[in-house]
Amino acid sequence: MKKYDVTGIGNALVDIEFKVKDQFFLDNKVEKGLMTLVDEERQNSLMEVINTAEAKKQAGGSAANSVVAVSQFGGNSYYCFRVANDELGHFYLKDLQDSGVDSALTESNLQEGITGKCLVMVTEDSERTMNTFLGITQNFSVKDINESAIKDSKYLFIEGYLITSENGKTAMKQAKKVAEENGVKVALTFSDPAMVKYFREPFDEVIGASVDLLFANEEEAMLFTGKDNLTEAREELKKVAKHFVITQGKNGAMIFDGDTFIDIEPYPTTAIDSNGAGDMFAGAFLFGITNGHSYAASGKLASMASSKIVSQFGPRLKWHEAKEILARLNP
Repeated sequence: MKKYDVTGIGNALVDIEFKVKDQFFLDNKVEKGLMTLVDEERQNSLMEVINTAEAKKQAGGSAANSVVAVSQFGGNSYYCFRVANDELGHFYLKDLQDSGVDSALTESNLQEGITGKCLVMVTEDSERTMNTFLGITQNFSVKDINESAIKDSKYLFIEGYLITSENGKTAMKQAKKVAEENGVKVALTFSDPAMVKYFREPFDEVIGASVDLLFANEEEAMLFTGKDNLTEAREELKKVAKHFVITQGKNGAMIFDGDTFIDIEPYPTTAIDSNGAGDMFAGAFLFGITNGHSYAASGKLASMASSKIVSQFGPRLKWHEAKEILARLNP
């Protein structure tokens, strides 16, 4: 028996989420709909023009959101990350602990530096735009990987955003190597279309021969494969992933279970904030397949969970909401 269902590796960012009008992007020269890396000065200048009193703050990062979801549904998860010995670092650590996620970090062993922050700007069309100052998480490296936790997990879950730095890419490759040498399955998420667009070759390095499970949205799947339609893209993905999930927003998702394609129906919802929908889908799906559910049932759970996420502000479910969704799957 493994101690953890999922061990994740990824960035640790305090999300500061707020609502904006499209005019905000024009006035402040922000590219809508993408995750853009910025320096601290640029981020601070944006924060000066937003109403931080109305902003929502919580521990974030793509893989972090997913391992929290695993925990909320009743699974056991671990996270390898880096935050600094500052106010936001202590906030992040406590938030993760309160979410039931294990880690190697304590208040006494945090390093000096600045904890990363992600400004999440949500427009009326529910689209999310992110400007990220990585801070100390930019230095995430092999030293931050807990090999014992990986070995004691059913799945290693790798966040695509780590691909932006050489040390992050090296950590991804090393974690994957440890997992494969110890019979632990490897899941990877592309995280963002910009990651695939600008870091295509580094992803090839990390993926190597294949991964056990790949998460992508439609745009990422077509960018990675160089195909202009989903039918051809999904055939190409079979060459690099034994199983994969392609999320399709309001149209649900498509799962390849290693043999056949499974269409996952969307659940009716009124979208107000897409931030964290993909993270929630991945976390709920990973919980499902590591806790005795079929790919189809896990996809159904993930679809229910992500439809709930987009109907509210922020990338997390409340604990009672996770229990209610799970009860719907197992009436």
